[in-house]
Amino acid sequence: MLWLSRVTRQPHRDDNMKVTTLLIICSCLILGSLGKPQFPEREKDPKFWNAWAQQTLKNALTLEKLNKNTAKNLILFLGDGMGVPTVTAARILKGQLMGQSGEEMQLEMDKFPFVSLAKTYNTNAQVPDSAGTATAYLCGVKANEGTVGVSAAAVRSQCNTTEGNEVTSILRWAKDAGKSVGIVTTTRVNHATPSAAYAHSVDRDWYSDNEMPAEALQAGCKDIARQLFENIPDIDVIMGGGRKYMFPKNTSDVEYPGVAKHSGTRKDGRNLVEEWTDRMKDKKGHYVWNKKQLLSLNPNNVDYLLGLFEPGDLTYDLERNTETDPSLTEMVDVAIKILRKNTRGFYLLVEGGRIDHGHHEGKAKQALHEAVEMDRAIGRADLMTSIHNTLTIVTADHSHMFNFGGYTARGNTIFGLAPMLSDVDQKPFTSILYGNGPGYKMINGARENVSTIDYQENNYQAQAAVPLNMETHGGEDVAVFAKGPLAHLLHGVHEQNYIPHVMAYAACIGQNKEHCKLSSGTAGLRPVLSSIAALLTVTRLLC
Repeated sequence: MLWLSRVTRQPHRDDNMKVTTLLIICSCLILGSLGKPQFPEREKDPKFWNAWAQQTLKNALTLEKLNKNTAKNLILFLGDGMGVPTVTAARILKGQLMGQSGEEMQLEMDKFPFVSLAKTYNTNAQVPDSAGTATAYLCGVKANEGTVGVSAAAVRSQCNTTEGNEVTSILRWAKDAGKSVGIVTTTRVNHATPSAAYAHSVDRDWYSDNEMPAEALQAGCKDIARQLFENIPDIDVIMGGGRKYMFPKNTSDVEYPGVAKHSGTRKDGRNLVEEWTDRMKDKKGHYVWNKKQLLSLNPNNVDYLLGLFEPGDLTYDLERNTETDPSLTEMVDVAIKILRKNTRGFYLLVEGGRIDHGHHEGKAKQALHEAVEMDRAIGRADLMTSIHNTLTIVTADHSHMFNFGGYTARGNTIFGLAPMLSDVDQKPFTSILYGNGPGYKMINGARENVSTIDYQENNYQAQAAVPLNMETHGGEDVAVFAKGPLAHLLHGVHEQNYIPHVMAYAACIGQNKEHCKLSSGTAGLRPVLSSIAALLTVTRLLC
């Protein structure tokens, strides 16, 4: 084996290196003596691969029968920071969590029949942020970084550029069409991604009036938490974190009464949760702040739901208290049960938001487990809806400086070492690495020897090439997975702002309605008939 000979030729600088090299060699000798391949025996037979390809081909041929139904329901799963390397690594992790080697596993999104790419740049940024991108895939308009729900004519942090530059989202279009609408996120409900669905803010960080400059407040700009309840006051389902931004300053948090950083932040003295509860008390509205309260609800008796499960963002899924904190899958399950009661259908935005946070912190294990949990939620939504009338899209807002490689063997743990030493510094390295971030470490002027630490620990920060306190986004295109009515319109490479236009077209909402046929239940691609021709057609059908 070439890599083995390279290992045995390397000079050793310390005892730890000798031990590491010896362990690698012994592992390979043991595996070789056992005579067991690192992949299933059936994969040696060409018939296996040929049969798999033939079945895939047959499945692909069925896509000639395009689904041109009208989309009654729309679901957008947004994996914040879920670039293609994250998708691939999450697939492997999912398989390995199920006792398989991982590479051959399918994520739920992998099963979607149509896949395209979206260009993620902001109008003023080659590598984007989550606010400008959210405005694109929710409002259909590309925008500047750091701004939500406003066009590129708005300038970040300049309040006086807000008015007249507001743009509305597909959540608003769906609500105006009589559909129920919902937002589910693992971040704060007033974080960048969800806020673009309802807010118009020139600064994504204006979570409450406490985070806003005095001049912006004096000029009449509103904080994002306030806009959540005022701009679209009847959002049917809202679930995520962000409690502290809804309560008056210094109000103790219900879950962490003794922790000052979790106390309320609002300077205006308003209790937005109380205001919402009062407004919804006669409308089957329920406010919950823990898992027990959430799962004890009977969705048939709930028309409006506000669930705020943490003062800030929800905890990472790996660290989640399964007794008190709901998973993303559990939140999605309850949301759909409430929303689907509407005979006109629903629009649901689901964000796996902490994938992004894990990457920023250089904690790949946290990020990938967040991605796997979002995939579980996608699977749950699939069981609760029909591909015939529900358009489901899975995508990301942007990528990260995250990758994995190093000629790892089949079935190598995704959080493990590459099977070789660096031929420059003669030290091992993990398969997962970051281009920049907090994982950059030098020990005595040299790269840290990862064999001396627990690199599979939940919060291990993978090594990075450039030192930064927080790892950055990546600028490459992201994947867009689609299934359901008119999913085939997502093909090739598109601008990111194309996504909500497809969803609106499929559901006959927003600005694209004239193509919709009133009686057939389809949203065809042919231009609408002239009024005279349509009248003649109806006359023939009735006579």
